[in-house]
Amino acid sequence: MAITIQIPPPMREQTGGKAEVVVTGATVQAALEDLIRQYPGTATKLLENGKIRPYINVFVNDEDIRYLDDMDTKLTDGVVVALIPAVAGG
Repeated sequence: MAITIQIPPPMREQTGGKAEVVVTGATVQAALEDLIRQYPGTATKLLENGKIRPYINVFVNDEDIRYLDDMDTKLTDGVVVALIPAVAGG
């Protein structure tokens, strides 16, 4: 099952400059674990104490996983998972 993860610019150094990475996994959790397996440097950008950092939003086909089943959200072949860091400023 091929899942595309869209990598935001601040994390592309950890993926060798790739804007998209293909991973496998039946859930968001499994897909992100595969991303970290392929690109270990992404772990420090994505995770804090084993959980997604609070300022990283995760979307599956434009749906925020917080309104789905969070990290247990089921994935199907061909879906797109977008990692979107929150933007702050003033």
